[in-house]
Amino acid sequence: MPSAKMTPDAFLELAVQGVPYVGLLDFTVERFDHGAVDIRLPHKDMLLRPGGTICGPAMMALADITLYGVCLSMIGSVSLAVTTDMNIHFLRKPQPGTLIARGRNLKLGRSLFVGEVTIESEHATSPTAHATGTYAIPPGTG
Repeated sequence: MPSAKMTPDAFLELAVQGVPYVGLLDFTVERFDHGAVDIRLPHKDMLLRPGGTICGPAMMALADITLYGVCLSMIGSVSLAVTTDMNIHFLRKPQPGTLIARGRNLKLGRSLFVGEVTIESEHATSPTAHATGTYAIPPGTG
């Protein structure tokens, strides 16, 4: 499947325009390579839950936006590529701070993309969460 080159800035702009909520989280793109994307979620008090840990919905959003980035890094600017499935395993409580998600392609087909994401706390030595997900690619893309 041919891919139109997409830049990190173009990806972030498309993501924020398509889903304005994404802009509220202040994600930054650390790496945007073909099939591999790293996204940073900075610390915000609004993401904390009782007990002082980062809430699960924030980590799920981070995993989802990272998978979207990996998909678009391969197929180009396709705003209607959508999540069809996502599974996440919370491995340990992340302390308040920045999270980094590292996503990669597992399989790209004509109609589906499958990828995985590992989420780490900025200063941790082991993963905080692991997610896998599938995106539907609109017909006629590529």
